[in-house]
Amino acid sequence: MRIHVVRTGGFAGIERRAEVDTSGRPDEEEWEALALLALRPGPASHPGDRVRDGFSYRITVDGRTVTCHDPHLSEAQRQLVSRVLKEGA
Repeated sequence: MRIHVVRTGGFAGIERRAEVDTSGRPDEEEWEALALLALRPGPASHPGDRVRDGFSYRITVDGRTVTCHDPHLSEAQRQLVSRVLKEGA
C-alpha cells in the first residue's frame, strides 16, 4: 500500500510531501488499518471554522484521496499524517 501525504498552508505557506510504501514492512497491517480509518471523513467543518495560517492535508492511499484542514482532522488522520511526514521524509 502506498500512502502519500501533502501538507500545505501554515504561516510560511511551504508545501511538504512524503510517501510511505507499506509493502513488506513488519508493521504493514498497522499502517493499513490506520490508513483505511484516515480515508473516512473527519469532523464536519465550515468555511469559517478554518484556522488562519492552519495546515491543509491531502492524504492519498492507493489512489483514494481525502482532503482535511486544521483543526478538523480525525484522530486517525492526525496520526497518519504525523507518521508519514516523519518516516516518509
